[in-house]
Amino acid sequence: MSSKSFVQITTDLNKGLDALRKEAPGSMAGFGALAKSAMQAGTIDALHKELIALAIGVSARCDGCVGFHVKALIRLGVTRQQLVETLEICTYMGGGPSLMYAAEAIRAYDEFTARSPKPAETAAA
Repeated sequence: MSSKSFVQITTDLNKGLDALRKEAPGSMAGFGALAKSAMQAGTIDALHKELIALAIGVSARCDGCVGFHVKALIRLGVTRQQLVETLEICTYMGGGPSLMYAAEAIRAYDEFTARSPKPAETAAA
């Protein structure tokens, strides 16, 4: 069993990102504006843009990218099957190293969804 927690990874990275926002506000505001513009729904909807971002994060073997983009995908209502099909393409294009991070993306999905209310619980709330 791996001791890597994507909840902890994203929590820890957020602390560093907060520090960078204070110490490099111009650069971080510029990056934030770029991210907001790039991820805004257009011809490609927000869910598919997040799937693309996750695929790049898997290919780059970036733990933080996997954590943040899986978390965003869950907020956008990704199904496990959509996630799996995206990860199949990552593995096809990236081989073994991408397969290892595809497995990490599944772990992140399971970790974040275990902590989230189920859709039926959300509707009842």
